Amino acid sequence: MAIGIAIALTLIFSTSSHALQAQVTPKSPALGDTISLVTQSQTAPTVSFNGKNYPSFDLGNNRYRTLLPTTPLDRPGRLSVQVSAGADSQTIPITLRNRSFPTQSIWLPPGKNDNGSDAEFDRVDAFKAIVSPEKLWTGKFARPNPGGVTSGYGIRRYYNGVFAKDYYHRGIDYAGGYGSEIVAPAAGRVVLIGRESQGFKVHGNCVGLDHGQGVETIYIHMSRIDVKEGDIVKAGQRIGAIGDTGAATGPHLHWGLFVHGLAVDPTPWRTNSVE
Repeated sequence: MAIGIAIALTLIFSTSSHALQAQVTPKSPALGDTISLVTQSQTAPTVSFNGKNYPSFDLGNNRYRTLLPTTPLDRPGRLSVQVSAGADSQTIPITLRNRSFPTQSIWLPPGKNDNGSDAEFDRVDAFKAIVSPEKLWTGKFARPNPGGVTSGYGIRRYYNGVFAKDYYHRGIDYAGGYGSEIVAPAAGRVVLIGRESQGFKVHGNCVGLDHGQGVETIYIHMSRIDVKEGDIVKAGQRIGAIGDTGAATGPHLHWGLFVHGLAVDPTPWRTNSVE
């Protein structure tokens, strides 16, 4: 089932001899939501959103699913998705709701306020850009740690008194105790291992999982890593433990979820299934 299937909005457009049918969920997306577009057509559709083309993946029975990311940096209001398949094409209107995000001040002690290197961010950017064809996850994503949430998705921040422009908290922070278990919330392939000792001064010890079809998750500030690159992990499998490596003020897990390279809110992925 797609995100928010219970409130799905079905739009049917006829522009030629074949009807182009598109189902958009959630019905009323807000900043940070992942929009799922399921198209019924004879051929794989071309989908454009926010000036970028996104791939569609075959669900069988002439159905194709496209995931469209939104973030707190998007402008809320009326948007459109352009869909074309064969001789059919249509523009689907979407209203992206605004959302209020709190502001937080973070004070990093000396030695923890490193801005990171190009090499560190180049590796993370390459990880986020992966779009592998196989869908590895099934159903809802699980919680990666049982600790309480200390920082939610989308928070704006001051770092050591300086406001971070064009920044938003790209994930959720869990305050599990030092050394507490981190598990994979869904099946995936380990495609990134970063270590503080090897120059990951911001992310610290970290693991990146590829769940397929442009969906990746990252786990940072870890005290230990229990997997290696190339491993296939199952939902609920231990991948490491909470720590305070990298740019962290104390032990916690930062969990981020990316869709086609953009950090979306992980919470809807835990409460709803994506087909």
